[in-house]
Amino acid sequence: MKNKKNTSHKNEQKLLDLGRTILRFMNQKTSKIYNYKQIADGIDYKNPRQRELVIQALHRLQALQKIKETEKGKYIVNLNIEGTLTGVIDFNQSGNAYVKVEGMPDDIFVHQKNVKDALQGDKVLLVTYNFKGKKVEGSVAEVLERAKDTFVGIFQQIADKDFGFVVFEKRTMNTDMFISKNHFNGAQDGDKVIVKMREWRPGSKNPEGEIVTVLGTPGDHETEIHAILAEYGLPYNFEPEVEHDADQIDRSINDEEVAKRWDMRDICTFTIDPKDAKDFDDALSIQKLENGLWQIGVHIADVSHYVKPGTILDDEAYKRATSVYLVDRVVPMLPEVLSNDVCSLRPNEDKFTFSAVFELDEDAKIHKQWFGRTVIHSDRRFSYEEAQERIETQEGDLTTEILQLDKLAKILRAERIRNGAITFDRSEVRFNLDENSKPIGVYFKVSKDSNHLIEEFMLLANKKVSEFISLNKRNEPTGNTFIYRIHDDPDPAKLTALRDFVGTFGYKMDLANTQTVAQSLNRLLSDVKGKGEENMIETLAMRSMSKAVYSTDPIGHYGLGFEYYSHFTSPIRRYPDLIAHRLLQHYLDGGKSPNREVVEEQSKHCSAMERLASEAERESIKFMQVKFMEDHVGEVFSGVISGVAEYGFWVEIPENGAEGMIKLRDLVDDSYSLDAKNYSIIGSRTGNTFQLGDEVKIKVVKANLIAKQLDFKIVE
Repeated sequence: MKNKKNTSHKNEQKLLDLGRTILRFMNQKTSKIYNYKQIADGIDYKNPRQRELVIQALHRLQALQKIKETEKGKYIVNLNIEGTLTGVIDFNQSGNAYVKVEGMPDDIFVHQKNVKDALQGDKVLLVTYNFKGKKVEGSVAEVLERAKDTFVGIFQQIADKDFGFVVFEKRTMNTDMFISKNHFNGAQDGDKVIVKMREWRPGSKNPEGEIVTVLGTPGDHETEIHAILAEYGLPYNFEPEVEHDADQIDRSINDEEVAKRWDMRDICTFTIDPKDAKDFDDALSIQKLENGLWQIGVHIADVSHYVKPGTILDDEAYKRATSVYLVDRVVPMLPEVLSNDVCSLRPNEDKFTFSAVFELDEDAKIHKQWFGRTVIHSDRRFSYEEAQERIETQEGDLTTEILQLDKLAKILRAERIRNGAITFDRSEVRFNLDENSKPIGVYFKVSKDSNHLIEEFMLLANKKVSEFISLNKRNEPTGNTFIYRIHDDPDPAKLTALRDFVGTFGYKMDLANTQTVAQSLNRLLSDVKGKGEENMIETLAMRSMSKAVYSTDPIGHYGLGFEYYSHFTSPIRRYPDLIAHRLLQHYLDGGKSPNREVVEEQSKHCSAMERLASEAERESIKFMQVKFMEDHVGEVFSGVISGVAEYGFWVEIPENGAEGMIKLRDLVDDSYSLDAKNYSIIGSRTGNTFQLGDEVKIKVVKANLIAKQLDFKIVE
């Protein structure tokens, strides 16, 4: 009896496996109708016994509604079934992919042989397979929507032939693109180019394309920076008509407009910004009132006064949605005449602003608040360093005012942390560049009191504007449409993994509720300061967090500990802030709540563009780090293991932030494999372990500018 049961179970498994193989074959052409012979031939099941199995597997697939019978004995993939899902595909370096499906907790794995003609970011229809005890896997049935049709790669002309191919990094495209001679458009063999996909015929291995722009020689500075922008679909200049539109703007501070605003030009006002900034979009004013309170004004460039909905200028700003800050340049959201001149709150000039004005006591409690349009005159422009000097030495012009703001900011910050805000204070890598944009030094931007001062007043304005629109006098939700900056609670599974992992270092975390999680995270971040494992634990804590996005659904901002929060303070460089200004003015004028769907659509677009911009910014930093390390090939450094994967691990050099790869195949003393749970690489024979956070000595073996990649090797 027992034996028979076993045999039938084996048979079941065999038919399941065969069904999967059949679906893979049929998914190559989802619109094609097959009979059982074509399917059997297609999967190389030739003998009568095998063909019998194919028929059984087809009946089973039909019963599961994975395929349907169009007429007797003829089958087609069933695309309207439960087993199909729609999502966005994301490739990794190995060529395998994951599909993110809305509403599903886990991404679905797709093996590289099942990705069909899908490319990075495409919206795909996925057929899923579920094996007992195994995770759900998928196979791409068809591409529903291309994420983009232009790509960056290197052109290779085939000698003595009238065609060539554009070759890509695996993450961009798994296959080369065929280019016929009449579509070279001036490209020479070896050039880095932008290519547009013309078509990808069913069953064809290679798509066909046309070269639209020759970027230049791979590895060359300008070529690579323009390639990064093109890779993410970001523009690097404005069309003439947009520039023309910007030049036509009336920039006069006329009496008629001033009369409609609160004139605050005689109140002490100044800006504090990075020393190399040109777009000053926020200023602070301070004065002591007769009632003993401090009147603090947070003044933001009134971009909405100049950029009107429906204009070419507004369309372009919306399309870009954000300024992009690459290492050696800014790609602004608005033309320079606006970003660095008309809207920039430069010293000794009258400017139109949109302001949040608060009356605070010495304990930073708000007694009164006001929102509306103003006109200001900035008396002084401080860099963060100059403001910091006033705080530390208590000497210099406007010291009294800066010290008072600093005192209030520290109270606001302490209260915010008490209420559950999380204090990630990561230092950012910056480069000293020579006149040819070559990195000659690396330093880290560290936040000091002057940075926190500005940060706290911007957070206060963002929070209070958001509450003003979202809550009525009785503190009940109004349901008014607004654009929020939201940050969801951390992923519980990731938090549990973090708690278990940091436990091995002797750190404790309490995950009982939102409040204790926030306190635990802050305690953890403060306890690891200056320790060897600081960077690794900070990184893992960051990864347990959700990503902040824009939305019309006010679910709160976990990281800041705010119930209502919006972006209001940077309309020169962020489109959501411009939307917030327009909506605030609409409500101040007594307007009714506008259509939520329209604003939600805008929110999604702005979130997507922000993500692209930050990826491009990261790529430019990676490029500069590799360029900086070119002069250090062959040198030995102390590093910290910053990431682990199946094929190797990354090491970061703390003194310059450069990160390089050590491939497992280069570790010749043993056979190593990944222990994902403990973030380790372990030798099977020796038990040698390389764990996230470990210090190691490395030698820089190779700096590949084109791939933006550093290769290291372990030095004993």
